[in-house]
Amino acid sequence: MNQHSTRRKISPTRRKFLKLVGRAGGAAAVFTTMKAMGLTRSPAKAAERPNLPSGSGSGTKVAILGAGIAGMTAAYELSKAGYECTILEARDRPGGRIWTIRGGDTIAETDSSQTCTFDAADHLYINPGPARIPYHHTGLLGYCKEFSVPLEVIVNENRAAYFQDDQAFGGEPVLNRRVVNDSRGYIAELLAKAVSRNALDQEISTEDRERILEMISSFGGLDADYLYKGSSRAGYSTRPGAGLTAGEQYEPLDLSDLLKSSFWEYKMQFGEGYHQAATMLQPVGGMDQIAKGFERQVGNLITYGTEVSGIRKTAEGVRIVYTDKASGSQGALDANYVICTFPLSVLNDVEADFSPAFKEAIAIGAASYAKAMKIGFQANRRFWEEDYGIYGGISWTERDITQIWYPATGFQQEKGVIVGAYIWDNDIGERIGAMSHEERLRKAIEDGETIHPGYGSEVSFDKGVSIAWDKIPYSRGGWIEWEEAGLETAYPLLNQPDGPIYLAGEHLSYLTGWQEGAVLSAHQAVQAISAQTLAA
Repeated sequence: MNQHSTRRKISPTRRKFLKLVGRAGGAAAVFTTMKAMGLTRSPAKAAERPNLPSGSGSGTKVAILGAGIAGMTAAYELSKAGYECTILEARDRPGGRIWTIRGGDTIAETDSSQTCTFDAADHLYINPGPARIPYHHTGLLGYCKEFSVPLEVIVNENRAAYFQDDQAFGGEPVLNRRVVNDSRGYIAELLAKAVSRNALDQEISTEDRERILEMISSFGGLDADYLYKGSSRAGYSTRPGAGLTAGEQYEPLDLSDLLKSSFWEYKMQFGEGYHQAATMLQPVGGMDQIAKGFERQVGNLITYGTEVSGIRKTAEGVRIVYTDKASGSQGALDANYVICTFPLSVLNDVEADFSPAFKEAIAIGAASYAKAMKIGFQANRRFWEEDYGIYGGISWTERDITQIWYPATGFQQEKGVIVGAYIWDNDIGERIGAMSHEERLRKAIEDGETIHPGYGSEVSFDKGVSIAWDKIPYSRGGWIEWEEAGLETAYPLLNQPDGPIYLAGEHLSYLTGWQEGAVLSAHQAVQAISAQTLAA
């Protein structure tokens, strides 16, 4: 069935009524009225998309700045309703921070350039930006299904991976499963003692007391005396086998060492967070497959290699001034509306006719971007699988690299690409980002040795890449991290249009750093422009 056949057309009488509503109460009133009449949907619900009346955008031009997920989402939904959309993109590819790096690709930073030297294979790549999709990000997943972008499971949490902290366990790496399950065992033992001694603030019945003790015992793996003396959940120093090989469980880790470490602060329960819990997904072949899926729908609307230098308000709407990077010539695009999806760190440097308050709000947001970094290496032997039995997931360290990610694709192939650092602490990111590419790789190998002794002989220095997001042109940061004051003042203002100028992107959502935030923000801008058009 044609998608447009299910959309409701607005009769001349309804259109006249909506115009009268708009004159009286503005775009917000029109939007509310349209929802009441069943002509549109609320953008607040992730499961729903804009359902604009067929042909309602005919004759209306929209300039969209940026061919990231937000920009392409907006163009896709608006063009279905007849809007004339033009996307201007400075890069030579779609996706923005949705990026997959393979052998032969160039990584250009503001002060340096690298060429990726990974071997050519479907599984040898790194996603320097978004790399996983939670199961409940239904807006993005819906587009993946519609655009035939195949998905696979990504292993986010792995009990076979490691924790490492120089301040605990003599700096030696410790299995994730030992840290998690021994910690739970000790906590359960302490709680069982409190319950047994009636030391809880709230009185409980004898029956409930017995049930609580059973629950605690099951949770922590306690013995009959409600003591934690180790558990098979924490793993085996000698694995169970055939014949008389029953296996030998690990002795419990020392509680004082667990307390000295920082694992319990958030790393132990990281994989249980709302946005990190299974099931996590990834596109088959790299995250840029999503960008390519969108490009198949709206690629004819994108002009690549155009760098926007000005956003001007006009009597008819807006004029976008840009430079063609290939020829150096300037051009202009006139439209009724503009949706700007640039990160605020980029938009802050664009000459624009923003109101003073709007301009100030952009500046506040521009200073709040994460100095995120990733460093990747090709390994000619998948040592993490062969030597450690690690198939996907993350090892954590208190060293600067923060995380090592093991690939959840290409299992048991000969070679693999390992993420040797994922950094989002601004102090660390700024310090490591200031290093040369070679210094970054050496630092990542040095820190990686604390988790995997001999790491430097396994990963290939010559096949390493590093990405410092605050140095990537047209991004200038990994994602926004709103301060509380900015959320109260700048954020609400930027979610409203400044005349014919609308903003969209992950930075205008409560899902910052996630593609879903960009999708839902684009939906919001689309709905607002539709309401404004109908009110005109």
